[in-house]
Amino acid sequence: MILEVRGVAEPEQFGKLPEAMAALLTAVGTLPLCPDQQAYFAELFGPSEVQSIGRRLATHGEVRALAFLGLTPTVVRLYSAGPEVSQ
Repeated sequence: MILEVRGVAEPEQFGKLPEAMAALLTAVGTLPLCPDQQAYFAELFGPSEVQSIGRRLATHGEVRALAFLGLTPTVVRLYSAGPEVSQ
């Protein structure tokens, strides 16, 4: 799995989906987001959503969300690193 927060950090690779989702929440938690945005990411990428995110990845190949830093949209993206990395 690859976690990408465009314009904030270099893409990072993880061996398992739960690890990537936990890192995503940590990365988003460091951004100056409003409480509503923080809650949105916690709901979308929380530990209970591993199966849901896994299905989205299998169907669409990636999961994207937008974080707004002020008025600037920042793409937060999870996608497969390829068949050699397990989800």
